[in-house]
Amino acid sequence: MLAPAKINLFLHVGPAKDNGRHDLDSLVMFAGPEASDRVEARRASALSLTLDGPLAAPELATTDNLVLRTLSACASRGLRVPPMAIVLHKYIPVAAGLGGGSADAGAMLRQLVKLGTLTDQIAWTLAASLGGDVPAAYLAQACRMQGEGQIVRRTPKLPDLPTLLVNPGLPCPTGPVFQAFDEQAGASDITALDLPAFDHPPEMIAWLRGNSRNDLEAPAIELVPEIRNVLDALSELSGCALSRMSGSGASCFALFETRSALVSATDALKSRHPNWWIAPTLLKGG
Repeated sequence: MLAPAKINLFLHVGPAKDNGRHDLDSLVMFAGPEASDRVEARRASALSLTLDGPLAAPELATTDNLVLRTLSACASRGLRVPPMAIVLHKYIPVAAGLGGGSADAGAMLRQLVKLGTLTDQIAWTLAASLGGDVPAAYLAQACRMQGEGQIVRRTPKLPDLPTLLVNPGLPCPTGPVFQAFDEQAGASDITALDLPAFDHPPEMIAWLRGNSRNDLEAPAIELVPEIRNVLDALSELSGCALSRMSGSGASCFALFETRSALVSATDALKSRHPNWWIAPTLLKGG
């Protein structure tokens, strides 16, 4: 089961509420297989989780792993899940603003629905309890995230977007970024944008460039200055129509109007920054 990376094409954040959380408005699209984890699960005599892939690490196999937390959430609600041997293939960087852990949880929920263990309605309820990004990751289709992330609405069909995803190999945990955002005291009440219909990438990219932003970009750069270097490198690529940070960072993306421009830019960036995680992909519009 693919667990695609989540890209926040824009992320508008309101001020902290009494519960310490923030309302937001975000347009989210998901990567193709080139930037996706993969969750494999089969029935077994006992539960096990094995990590594989280039970004697997032992510390990801704890009970905090969102795949295991998904199963624990089922158990805590009295839902009977048969023991499974799970293999998690990690290709999405951790603490990168790409929702990798949420993607894994969403894929696990879809797997349980496919097995007949959960209904779709119960899966949505569990997703909302597991974290702000998990409902969107469970849908794994272009959508608007609003409220605290628990309000997820499918978008009208959007064009597929040729996209270059980049992470400099540095973590950027979400909590400190929101803390820095709050300390800057620049937040204001947000009004949800009306999303027009788009037929082709150029008009959608132009609208994003002129009408939206990522409110967490500045506080994330304050904590991880290398993000600025990534954005500068992307903006200098031939054919880059928009570069922006995704989520709470440190991953960034560049949008291109054509696939051929994306291919050329990918080769150029890999030659200049061989140690960065670089993934060309096509964000799926629907």
